[in-house]
Amino acid sequence: MNSTRTPRPGRSWGAPSRAFRLFTLLSLGPAVQITFLGTAGSWPTKERSASAIALDMEKEVILLDCGEGTQRQLFRSPVSFMRVRRVLITHFHGDHFLGLPGLIQSMGLNNRTEPLDVYGPRGAREFVEMILRLGYFTQKFPVAVHEMAPGDVLDLGSYAVRAAAARHPVPALAYRVEEKEKRGRFDAEKARSLGMRGADFARVEAGETLTIGGRVIPPDLVLGPPRPGRSVTYSGDSSPAPEVIQLARGSDVLIHEATTAEDLEAEANEWGHSSAHQAAEIAREAGVGLLFLTHFSSRYPEAEPLEAEARRTFPESHAAQDLREHLLRQR
Repeated sequence: MNSTRTPRPGRSWGAPSRAFRLFTLLSLGPAVQITFLGTAGSWPTKERSASAIALDMEKEVILLDCGEGTQRQLFRSPVSFMRVRRVLITHFHGDHFLGLPGLIQSMGLNNRTEPLDVYGPRGAREFVEMILRLGYFTQKFPVAVHEMAPGDVLDLGSYAVRAAAARHPVPALAYRVEEKEKRGRFDAEKARSLGMRGADFARVEAGETLTIGGRVIPPDLVLGPPRPGRSVTYSGDSSPAPEVIQLARGSDVLIHEATTAEDLEAEANEWGHSSAHQAAEIAREAGVGLLFLTHFSSRYPEAEPLEAEARRTFPESHAAQDLREHLLRQR
């Protein structure tokens, strides 16, 4: 089950109420939360900040790009900037990475000690090392830089990150963040019929084999078949690319740039960008669950026409908005 929250007109968008978070946790279970921090293309506008997306994986936050103003957008959102553990940079055009210096320095000023891992395409090490030398700043925590290539896979414990080539004038990557396979759903009624009570539920859900009344109860006896992990694919800047389609295949969510409308498609492609129509074609071909459009040119103060264009090809298309949240529930 998925849900999307959008700021109400005229309302300052802060953290969701404690009651809302408790309700979603108890009624729907843990979620991967996507928060769109910046949805502008090339430079920020009055309506939109530069490219950045926070992906809350429950135990840590991943940033997908970190454009100018990202830390301020984090302060306006429910996402704590100190929980950001990894930053995935798609490419080193300014609107996708210039928020890193301020973010890193603010983390240090707030006494961070936990390491920060930054990933990016070829050249990432040189660019981030330059960032770490900017101004009078004492680095108080480790920042590790990892250069990735198309086809690379990172095993990060409960989830993996895959990289594919994007089509842009500079070295650029698209990323897929995917949880590992989940245990099957817990059958509470069957568990109770076997004599399980209270703390037994959590133990067997954690994979422990129990012995109750002389009977051995393996987890598979009360757990359904394994479920696929949730997955989010992010294109960054790219003209239509078969590699991105393959990377996104079957994703729950595809976040794809839609810099222009279809009438400016040829010009967009020339500069390594896509139209809303092309993003929808990619979503349809990849068989994804939802498409979020982002990276809108400043010539579109309102993104509804781009959303309408995409929906003619892929009905589950949505124009992302700054500070919009989307909860991605376990299938």
